[in-house]
Amino acid sequence: MKLRNTIMALAVSAAATFAPAYAQTSDGQSVGAAIERAAAGLAGRIGSAAQEIGGDQVIAFNGDESFPMASTYKVAIATAIMDRVDRGELSLDQMVDITPDMMMIGDAALSDTFVHPGVQLSVANLMEIMITESDNTATDTLIGLAGGAAAVTENLRRLGITDFRVDRTTGEIIGEFYGLPGPATMKVAAEAFKTNPELATIVSDRNLDFEADPRDHATPLAMLQLLLAIDSGTAMSAESRDFLIDVMSRTRTGAGRLKGLLPRGTPVAHKTGTIGGVANDVGYITLPDGRRFAIAVFTKSSETSEADRDRAIAEIARSLFDYYYVGHMAQQ
Repeated sequence: MKLRNTIMALAVSAAATFAPAYAQTSDGQSVGAAIERAAAGLAGRIGSAAQEIGGDQVIAFNGDESFPMASTYKVAIATAIMDRVDRGELSLDQMVDITPDMMMIGDAALSDTFVHPGVQLSVANLMEIMITESDNTATDTLIGLAGGAAAVTENLRRLGITDFRVDRTTGEIIGEFYGLPGPATMKVAAEAFKTNPELATIVSDRNLDFEADPRDHATPLAMLQLLLAIDSGTAMSAESRDFLIDVMSRTRTGAGRLKGLLPRGTPVAHKTGTIGGVANDVGYITLPDGRRFAIAVFTKSSETSEADRDRAIAEIARSLFDYYYVGHMAQQ
């Protein structure tokens, strides 16, 4: 509560002009630094970036540091898919066969529900479960429809986003995290876990070698840039933007992250990411007066509990919520 009061005091005293990457109060104290203190000790390394929609103030700390994205990179995959839809190269009602050899491991997975051949889903439904459930089978199917990981990265470059790269499928990422002999298909994972049951216990353990691999990394500022490009209609048509943000508003994962400390009922459209010592959440938060802000929070190298990692993200989201809302009211 004391730290939250500090943020509210900073909001009231904020100067009218701000540095391009770090908001400053009139006495020179960094709002970003104050927010970082709110999450201190709850996660290993933390990076964050946020901006009010329609504003030009960016609040960030460690904003240009590279972090493993985990499943938050699925926002970039969704963006590439919607670009292809806008170009007429795909349609949301297009049906796609999901064969048994395409099934990947993961929570709330298609692979746990459909154990027999004969599965078809539309592109729209693949997008739905990739975002809302973080389903890895849907994700890797969509990467293929997007033209591969390189095509997703190329789409980011088209948008002028440079500190953001997509290199692998989720099957490849998870397979390399666990040291599997190939992508983490149900067959490969089942055989590996049967041979070495201890593999199942490292899912929340930090893996510094894995984190040091630059593939599938982004900076918080680059992820923020993507979120703003989506919302502005730069990355896709207004119709596609509305579809994607609507899907993100139904995300079921990460209830304790961006949403964790916000007032009950606050609209949040977001995408989480989790692997080893990495816990992330990115998206859009709506303020009580209808204004919105985009936010990206990345963490890595954590040895704390999963609940603490979630709490770190929640503290940052609530601090920014208070900053934007209280600061705006103070200027009225």
